[in-house]
Amino acid sequence: MSSKVERSTPPNTMTPIGPYSHIAKVGEFITIGGTAGVDPATGDLAGSDVASQTKQILDAFEIMLASVGSDLDHVLHINVFLADMNDFDAMNAAYAEKMGESGPARTAVAVTALPKPGALLTMNLTAVTKA
Repeated sequence: MSSKVERSTPPNTMTPIGPYSHIAKVGEFITIGGTAGVDPATGDLAGSDVASQTKQILDAFEIMLASVGSDLDHVLHINVFLADMNDFDAMNAAYAEKMGESGPARTAVAVTALPKPGALLTMNLTAVTKA
């Protein structure tokens, strides 16, 4: 296994709001950092509701994973950081539309604040490559 860490932020994803890359990859191991539901074309949140933001995050994950030879079927674990745990059911419904009822391991926690103003949640993930 290669020990070199490859870092990237693919086109058609939101611009990081800090000094980081979205993706870090070593060999077959992939991590994607905290991602908000931002429309990369506008830089604005994909919507004011948790379902819209959840769908945008998962769409961004698809683009990011494809850029490093993976896909949503190769996700090992997703962390969900909700600004309000009352949004859990709506997030779950939008999440299940994309990930299915038997998706990867997942953790969901409530946080007191998120870096992107207006963001209702962020997610990060761990995955492996397809090959």
